[in-house]
Amino acid sequence: MTLSGFLIFNSETLGIIWTTLRMSFASTLISTFLGMIFGLLLESYNFFGKRVVVRICRTLMATPPVVAGLVVYLLLMRQGPFGAFGLLFTVQAMVIAQVLLITPIITGLVYTYSVRSAPTIRMFAKTMGASQVQTMFLFLKEMKGEFYFVVIAAFSRAISEVGAVMIVGGNIQHRTRTMTTAITMLRNVGDFSQGITLGIMLLTIAFILQSLSDLFHKPPQNEENF
Repeated sequence: MTLSGFLIFNSETLGIIWTTLRMSFASTLISTFLGMIFGLLLESYNFFGKRVVVRICRTLMATPPVVAGLVVYLLLMRQGPFGAFGLLFTVQAMVIAQVLLITPIITGLVYTYSVRSAPTIRMFAKTMGASQVQTMFLFLKEMKGEFYFVVIAAFSRAISEVGAVMIVGGNIQHRTRTMTTAITMLRNVGDFSQGITLGIMLLTIAFILQSLSDLFHKPPQNEENF
């Protein structure tokens, strides 16, 4: 059987891809905004209990997806505190679960990268007589490669997530079915053609993101031939 015999591109497949991208981009955008702010503030200010906060953040970076999904489910269920909004089993609920998972990852990575580089950048800016605004723009310029990697890591986590989105989204056809939840379901029912298509699309998206990263980070000279 040829490869074309395995690939299935129909309205349902395209709808699944669109739902996945919509959820992943929205959750990554929100998490990037929150995580960047929290990470930079955490690096910039010293306060009592900062080490504890950093440890909590790093612990949350390893939050099991099913735990995050369960927490959001309990908050959004009909008897929960936010049940009146009717968000359970919607794309919005999946975005909330993803934000809960991804924000600590971005915060922790931004904090780690900033701790390593920020003092040197600030010292250089001070010797050049730069203002606070100029120092901030210099910092963002020097760290753009690291920050892009953070965003890519967050988006990769969002687009490949199964557990949390399955719990709060319900894998509802034409509504909340994503590529990962669809692949899981298709494997269970023995329908591999559409699953292969979705898997190839996931790998294609990952390849595109990796290719775009070359625009922000040029590899060392001895790595260019690999």
